[in-house]
Amino acid sequence: MVRKSLLVCGILSSLLYFAMITVLGPMRWEGYSLRSQWVSELFAFGAPSRTLVVPLGIVYQVLMTAFGLGVWLSAGRNRALRVAGGLLVAYGVVGLTAPLFSMHMREYLQMNGPTLTDTMHQILTGVTVLLMMLAIGFAAAALGKRFRFYSIATIVASLVFGALTMPSASRVEKDLPTPWTGLTERISICVFLIWVVLLAIALLRAPSDSSKT
Repeated sequence: MVRKSLLVCGILSSLLYFAMITVLGPMRWEGYSLRSQWVSELFAFGAPSRTLVVPLGIVYQVLMTAFGLGVWLSAGRNRALRVAGGLLVAYGVVGLTAPLFSMHMREYLQMNGPTLTDTMHQILTGVTVLLMMLAIGFAAAALGKRFRFYSIATIVASLVFGALTMPSASRVEKDLPTPWTGLTERISICVFLIWVVLLAIALLRAPSDSSKT
């Protein structure tokens, strides 16, 4: 029951984060554009949505850490799945530091340029993306052929849409329009959220020693 409860935390984490970046956060910021603004801007210092999304983001990271533990407990003798669980725990723990290294709002960046926290935000984002991709890769090697192909597709989709978002960074710093960047980033995030849900369901349906050695 402990293992299953921890796995359910993965499903809850994805539902929470999706609601946070598509409904709850934008509701607190009049004029915020889902299509053309980054998710990180919801967490930015001075953003109207920050007081809501930061606590919810902490809850999300706690749920992801618990999910990682659930994956670890589901691994049995499966080393690849155990590593995936450890990486998801690391992803959750590292993410807890995110509020300390939030970006600044576009207007501030235009007037003052990036600060240390903006630079650290970019580094932290890179670290979390790396942990996500590694976790997907190890889980892909641990669970059957269909899940392996699906995981590979998830990695490709997440990286492609993430890459489409990256060129807008210089325009954000200059407070210039960034059409579609919010949409491409959300697609990149949501393919990972869906992957977490499907991994949780797959492990919930399996016995504790869920996969091959």
